Amino acid sequence: MDMGKVYLVGAGPGDSELITVKGLETIKKADVILYDRLVNPAILDHVPSNCELIYCGKLPTRHFMKQEEINTVLVEKALAGFTVVRLKGGDPSVFGRVGEEAEVLAENNIPYEIVPGITSGIAAPLYAGIPVTHRDYAGSFAIVTAHDKSKNGKPDIDWEGLSRGVQTIAFYMGISNLEHICENLLLHGKSPDTPVAIIRWGTWSRQQTVVGTLSTIVKMVRDQKIENPAITLVGQIIETREKVKWFENKPFFGQQILYVRGNLDRESSVKELTELGADVIEFPKWIVNEASINSNDKNNILQSEKMLFTTTFSVTYFLKILRKEKIDLRQIKADFYCSNNHTKALLEEHGLFAFLEDELVDKENVLVIGSTRRNIQNSKNNLGVYEYSSDSRFEPITTRAISDASINSIILDSKEAVHLLMKESVKYQLENLLESSIFVNCLTEDAFEVAKTYGLHAKRIDETYTPSVTTSNQDNKMVELSFS
Repeated sequence: MDMGKVYLVGAGPGDSELITVKGLETIKKADVILYDRLVNPAILDHVPSNCELIYCGKLPTRHFMKQEEINTVLVEKALAGFTVVRLKGGDPSVFGRVGEEAEVLAENNIPYEIVPGITSGIAAPLYAGIPVTHRDYAGSFAIVTAHDKSKNGKPDIDWEGLSRGVQTIAFYMGISNLEHICENLLLHGKSPDTPVAIIRWGTWSRQQTVVGTLSTIVKMVRDQKIENPAITLVGQIIETREKVKWFENKPFFGQQILYVRGNLDRESSVKELTELGADVIEFPKWIVNEASINSNDKNNILQSEKMLFTTTFSVTYFLKILRKEKIDLRQIKADFYCSNNHTKALLEEHGLFAFLEDELVDKENVLVIGSTRRNIQNSKNNLGVYEYSSDSRFEPITTRAISDASINSIILDSKEAVHLLMKESVKYQLENLLESSIFVNCLTEDAFEVAKTYGLHAKRIDETYTPSVTTSNQDNKMVELSFS
């Protein structure tokens, strides 16, 4: 058996788009991925359908897998011939123990590569409006661990050199040792008025930033019950925050949305919501595969005068089927229509120009290109080009993501999504959430009607929306999304 290979990859600080291009390419070809708690689950959307996912994250008080166990799994999987990705939050070389893992691989003559990532000590401050260097404030920057291997866990560092020689200091995971950090910086020359920023869950929509000074920050953090994961930033550079902050100005900043997708014949709005600043947890995760077609289906493709594509999936898998069945596009005489702009744009990327569904006057003899589930509902005018099923690999991933978040809104894309939410609520530990007065936003009329029968606090919204946010209490626990 051929030897496998290990990629030690930095996933970035939280925002799923901050992973590097090379890092993402390793994920797309992985047979096995060992991932940490702080890796955004959305990054795992890109894994192959047969990839094994192994969770080895840790909480502040306990490890899910010890480092020795992780090392053993890396070696065993590589020796078995697999392509293995060890996916770590931030950059693997910044307090990520990549050196220890690389040493073990080298000792076992296992080929490996290290793929750097964006570290949270730089990214989290930037998302809080604080560059770590600036010509008017700071020409030096240091990254410091707030823990070490000693029994008390307090970092043994050159406090005098750090206090007098560095203008911006980023301490990683420093909440439990915050008092020790502040005391030593003050003792070794820092002014009590030196600004300090604590940035929790940096680059996520749930990001919290607390700004004080070396003399006030400990009490502020305790009063606001801030916990790790957090970056502690020290330096005058923090004065730029009010002028430079940008991420917190996004319209959906702070919104943590559970997006229940029950129907893959509808396009998802997750990307748009994320771009507006929300954290979106999508469930369930689906495996999508190409469907089979028969001779009648081929005739329908060639003879239809109008085709309506429901989603980007319908375009992707329709084109795959054409290639597989050796059907020349020039043989197709139909005009193309699309249910949404995403689908239309994807067709145009392939040089195929289409109209939107609104421009379709006569819907009688239209061949609708969608999933096999839609095909079953109405076999006469539908062609199923893809099929989908729930991906059980993501059940624990989604459950942990929900546990880490503070969900303040739910979006249901269809009546199937409503039934799915109620059926799976216990598995995903959603009972308390559904018993609260959380807003449940329904994208279709039938979803709205079904949600009401379950007694949910439902609201009908339109997918073609201009979003706004209405906060119903001071704690920002319940949020109504307005779409018009």
